[in-house]
Amino acid sequence: MSSIVKILETTGVAPSTESPQSSHEFSLPLTFFDTYWFKFPPVQTLYFYQLNESTSTLCYFTSKIIPKLKQSLSLTLLHYLPLAGNLKWPSGSSKPVILYAPNDAVSFTAALSHVDNFHILSGNDIHKANELHPFVPQLISSDDKAEILSLQITLFPRQGFTIGITTNHAVMDGRTAVMFMRSWAHLCKQVDDVENPSLPPELTPSFDRSCIEDQARLDMLFLNHWQAFNGEYQDPTKRSLRIFKETEAVSDDIVRGTFVFTKEDIKKLREKALSELDATNGSKQLHLSSFVLTFAYTATCVVKSKGGDNERHVFIDFGVDCRSRLNPPLPTTYCGDCVICFNKSAKARYFMEEDGFAFAVKTVSDLVSDIKKGVLEEAEKKMFHFFLPKLPGLQLIVATGSPKFNAYGADFGLGKIMKVEIVSIDKDEAISMAECRDGDGGIEVSLALEMHQMRNFASLFYDGLR
Repeated sequence: MSSIVKILETTGVAPSTESPQSSHEFSLPLTFFDTYWFKFPPVQTLYFYQLNESTSTLCYFTSKIIPKLKQSLSLTLLHYLPLAGNLKWPSGSSKPVILYAPNDAVSFTAALSHVDNFHILSGNDIHKANELHPFVPQLISSDDKAEILSLQITLFPRQGFTIGITTNHAVMDGRTAVMFMRSWAHLCKQVDDVENPSLPPELTPSFDRSCIEDQARLDMLFLNHWQAFNGEYQDPTKRSLRIFKETEAVSDDIVRGTFVFTKEDIKKLREKALSELDATNGSKQLHLSSFVLTFAYTATCVVKSKGGDNERHVFIDFGVDCRSRLNPPLPTTYCGDCVICFNKSAKARYFMEEDGFAFAVKTVSDLVSDIKKGVLEEAEKKMFHFFLPKLPGLQLIVATGSPKFNAYGADFGLGKIMKVEIVSIDKDEAISMAECRDGDGGIEVSLALEMHQMRNFASLFYDGLR
């Protein structure tokens, strides 16, 4: 790692002391949405920002960019106070809590890249997946305490810089993480010109958990599932906050690529789905949203690109933001976890046949129909996909992120935002989805596959959109 990045400093950034609220202890209970993700591996995301020749020097980076990011981060943490704290498990509590105490701080690392690959990593072309790893920070967890948030800012001289953010999924989901980044960016642009910069309503987080009812005690059910699963690695009766982490390094043969669906591509896919499903009288009451079409098409290409045993099981899986789907609904600015996964399985041959895309569309559309029946319907069974046995040939295709999060809205005023990558998808055949950076209404998908499979995928992807 030292040959790739040089650590300039690692420090803690605390919430601004200008507000009295940062001088008081603050705690939040975990809901069942949080314990659902209790020991899920940390989510690592990387934001790329392009600089010009005068702002991409080490001197400018250390004297201007880093101090401004620290100052605005400190102000942002006043609004997101729990994120500056830690996950802890009090001796008298049946479940962990989020606890902020005075002097708690977020780990903040400033680093310098020794490699000249900013434009490759921030582009759409295929590159080694593990090339992103040096630029995202680790999240420290132990039996007694687990960090919630960690940040790393890395300068690529004469090119740009990255902000790497690693988050604890037991405390925050994708919508919360993106809202935090956009809030930080909003205050960063104001900090030099406004004495007491504030957040607009759409970026002001809500921590009110009183509307989340849990009469079935799903919180303990999910927590106990994770504790039992963790027993494979340690004493299952031990109360531990250690996050489950993948220990196996990402192979040099795993590569990443980003593929773009234009609005015209999505229109073609809708026409293709209607045509193929009409032939089987299967187009009635289908949900043909941009998400359904692009995820179904991408998943079909992933299954076909792998080839092999067509009798293997394929699991299609995606998370559903439940904020607007609860009764009563939560505000879109609710800060925490509010995601439950929906999934379906089928034999690979159904995706690999000539009408594989139509089959995938119907599969994803049926899952959307299930959502409308109620996001918490049979919620106690919704965790099984986390603990799927390593069956021979099992293929789990998971959609992460969302085109609705506006990840490219995290404009700090320090350089043009070039790319947002969810680094942590490279452990499985996961697919990250986001709005196109040019804002034309398209969707971009990123994924990590073995090199030979990625070549097959790219060929299938582009040929099918012609």
